[in-house]
Amino acid sequence: MARVGLTAERLVAAAADLADEAGLDHVSISALARRFGVRDASLYSHVRNLQDLRTRLALHAGGELIDRIAVAVAGRAGKEALTAFAGAYRAYALEHPGRYAATQIRVDQTLVAGSPALRRTTEITYGMLRAYGLDEPDLTDAVRLLRATFHGYCVLEAAGGFGAARPVAESWAKAVDALHLTLEHWPREKQSDD
Repeated sequence: MARVGLTAERLVAAAADLADEAGLDHVSISALARRFGVRDASLYSHVRNLQDLRTRLALHAGGELIDRIAVAVAGRAGKEALTAFAGAYRAYALEHPGRYAATQIRVDQTLVAGSPALRRTTEITYGMLRAYGLDEPDLTDAVRLLRATFHGYCVLEAAGGFGAARPVAESWAKAVDALHLTLEHWPREKQSDD
């Protein structure tokens, strides 16, 4: 082990690279062991199992994604922030398809609560949406709309699912414009008079 300097962090970084190169489904303990030239058993002192490795990868990739988004939205609000957020999201998804796929793994909520990166994701996303005057439960609904739109678009684009002659980037810009208009005219949840 010591001769190759294995650590959990190195394994996660290698898993991220492997996910981008071969796809998330090809990330396995055996594939990583081969990459480091060690036996599978050598990795189990750093990660408990494949699920632990994938959870760590999901948290790692989520941290990378929100770091990129945070830089993009810094100092911006409203449509300008939404456009920057969307652009950073799309660029990450297209540049790092395996890592991006890892961000979609369902992670145990106790781990999410303890993850600074995922807390930061919530803070940045909700902060951007509060500029549209949204409060709960509308914030949660708006986050779900953005996530579903961005994710669906990126997955379709990466798979070559848009066959029309119109440039995909122009359709993306229109989608972001439409989201901005939707957020500006959000159908607010009625507050009860209890």
